[in-house]
Amino acid sequence: MSKSLSQIAQSLKDSQRKVQLIYAFNGIGKTRLSRVFRLLVDPKDTDEEQEGSGIKVMYYNAFTEDLFYWDNDLDADTNRKLIIRPNNFTDLALGFLKDQGLDNNIVTNFQHFTTDSITPLFNEEYTTQDKNGNNIVIKAYSEVTFSVASGDDQSESNIKISKGEESNFIWCVYYSLIEQVVELLNTPDLEDRATNKFNDVKYVFIDDPISSLDENHLIELAVNLAELIKKSNGLKFIISTHNPLFYNVLYNELNLKTKKDSCFMLSKKEDGTYDFQNKYGDSNKSFSYHLYLKETIEDAIKSNTIQKYHFMLLRNLYEKTANFLGYHEWKKLLPEDRQLYYNRIIQFTSHSTLSNEVVAEPTNPEKQTVKLLLDHLINSKYWKEEIAVEPVAAEEETEEVSI
Repeated sequence: MSKSLSQIAQSLKDSQRKVQLIYAFNGIGKTRLSRVFRLLVDPKDTDEEQEGSGIKVMYYNAFTEDLFYWDNDLDADTNRKLIIRPNNFTDLALGFLKDQGLDNNIVTNFQHFTTDSITPLFNEEYTTQDKNGNNIVIKAYSEVTFSVASGDDQSESNIKISKGEESNFIWCVYYSLIEQVVELLNTPDLEDRATNKFNDVKYVFIDDPISSLDENHLIELAVNLAELIKKSNGLKFIISTHNPLFYNVLYNELNLKTKKDSCFMLSKKEDGTYDFQNKYGDSNKSFSYHLYLKETIEDAIKSNTIQKYHFMLLRNLYEKTANFLGYHEWKKLLPEDRQLYYNRIIQFTSHSTLSNEVVAEPTNPEKQTVKLLLDHLINSKYWKEEIAVEPVAAEEETEEVSI
């Protein structure tokens, strides 16, 4: 049954699960869903909230990154800095991080996931003048500059970091805050908490953190996030992603196999409504194997070392993908215009049994077919396009655990 994003957000809010994990292709509506959810849980206009009022949901998405923007000092091109746009959330979050002296946590996390040669530095409060000569006060922790160490024990200040490094830094700010909020809310006695400004937080919605990370760091991030979730008491987490590896690690680390109504796939229909299907059981496990098969075939294509067995790997990749998406037949993912032909090619090549059919070196047209079908799966069906998901039989839930 198709739903609106508002209806999906309501179902997420009504769930008793501690964790809800959502997979969706890029462009489907994950970020919009996080925004709809935030407005549902906490409909107040944050720009008009009274100072010190509590927040009910903390979310990380594209809107979070928009709160950070560059002043590139276009006149002198020397004093480049990352500006943090003031609003109720950033004032509350950064004020708390400053009071707790947590800038070192942010720096440590940032350097761990990027390079220790780049050092972020938050500003202290200072007074400057605007273009009309009026004095204005710049709050502490409202600007960030970056310096890079050189090989001669010198450093270059006020550099502009890459977009990937910038996204990483913003995530580290957010993650450092979430760590402290979890610690605060785990303190049962309200009087023992360092601040009461986060007492109303009930939900954490995270949409695709740091997609620019390499696989090793992405795995580490997912493991750390899972540990933080397991440590938390009272908070409910909703995590959406388009990254199969990130999904897979969280799925396994949080032991979601037996937890019905914890894993979902979001897809968009032609009429603008959405499918929001439960995904549980072995279909989730296939994610990490997806990556292995994909990379193995890609390496063979790049080095021009495609062999007959790569057709078997290609078929396996199609099967695993169809299994996750809910297709009963993997051939439905093949190009529609020549579906029967490509199905025959893969079937014949991956299941050859006669001795005169076994030729180690495929022909050039066969090699091109491998590349064509891999590109089609990744670019047209697997990664980018919306796929209409067919219903599949649900597995029996063997254990009921509220996580």
